Amino acid sequence: MTDVTTPDAHTRVVEPEVVVIGAGPAGLRAATELARAGTRDVLVLEREREAGGIPRHSDHPGYGMRDLGRFVTGPTYARMLRDKATDAGATILTEAMATDWAGPTSLMVTSPEGRLRVAARAVVLASGARERPRAARAIPGDRAQGVLTTGTLQNIVHLKHGTVGKRAVVVGAELVSWSAVLTLRHAGCRTALMTTTHPHAESYWLFHRPGRIVLKTPVATRTRVTRIMGRPRVEAVEIEDLDTGQRRTVECDTVILTGDWIPDNELARAAGITLDPSSRGPLVDTALRTDRPGIFAAGNVLHPVDTADIAALDGAAVAEHVRGYLEGRQPPSAGARLEVEAPLRWVAPGILRPGDPAPPRRRLLLWTEEYVAVPKVVLEQDGRVVARKRVMWPAAPGRVFRVPADVLDSVDPRGGTVTIRLER
Repeated sequence: MTDVTTPDAHTRVVEPEVVVIGAGPAGLRAATELARAGTRDVLVLEREREAGGIPRHSDHPGYGMRDLGRFVTGPTYARMLRDKATDAGATILTEAMATDWAGPTSLMVTSPEGRLRVAARAVVLASGARERPRAARAIPGDRAQGVLTTGTLQNIVHLKHGTVGKRAVVVGAELVSWSAVLTLRHAGCRTALMTTTHPHAESYWLFHRPGRIVLKTPVATRTRVTRIMGRPRVEAVEIEDLDTGQRRTVECDTVILTGDWIPDNELARAAGITLDPSSRGPLVDTALRTDRPGIFAAGNVLHPVDTADIAALDGAAVAEHVRGYLEGRQPPSAGARLEVEAPLRWVAPGILRPGDPAPPRRRLLLWTEEYVAVPKVVLEQDGRVVARKRVMWPAAPGRVFRVPADVLDSVDPRGGTVTIRLER
């Protein structure tokens, strides 16, 4: 790593070719592939004490299938990604927080080594996403102890080896919700109820069906938490049936808020990068470029939230395009904007440029607010339908809906906005 003397005695300047913000699966995989390809210096900045992202405190199997071809626990997966990155030659700096921009691709960083200015040729934003806390979800009731997000729960149980309550209600029925149930079980806390506003559990059948039976976790669909009760600790929640309006009280001493993700987009906003108004992640093209030259984005900062292995594959994909930028390849200035109609909420990537590659894994990613069992994806551009594609898997809330990227083959990347909708 090039270390440059600076007139400011309190600020050290380092000049990597690429700086990666975030050492989760996307960031670590991007760093690995960049270093393997011969990128001179690759620096990864991680604000936590240990690299690895969310998997490092998800101490149960379910990681690594798509990218590593192995079925391992979260901590094992995180360790494997860290080892691959360092073995390839990347440098990982932990407890390092990028606080502001110091130039088009330069950042001010606070770290245990003091204050740094990281002056890179290219930046990869891989800061991931987080679950919204109670305040952001506007759940009424008492300000009681024992209301946690999944990330906080797993941090307490798996990293700090702390304890939670004995009886929990889990809000949400996504894949991460079952991860919370497993963590609660590990901590000796029984899940009394899982509640979701949707008519179907959002997670894949492979998870929610065995979860109901093996973990003995009842799932209440079309319901919502209307009040949290208890002082100083949670004593119960009030649950409303959205179809009948009936309410009931469920006794518990712990409430876990799962899902309802938002990208960690602070650096993107500070840089003036255009954000997708629906996903709130950076708007990128199929090569994962933002609208700031030299700044790329990958993983769940773009599309909250996908599985860890898919985020890692995003990181692998962005590395190739970063290398192209370092070698002087420039994208066309124009491109067709991709937008969605309800019940779809967002699409990623959001721009198709002439001559650009297909998106990572040759998949267009969408998010729906309604369940459609066998959807037909319809694309319109400049007043006419340019593509129709029947997809033989459901579009379901709470998980990414993947559409083969050949649906974009008839889109004119020099034309007007493309609107994507679902037909039943």
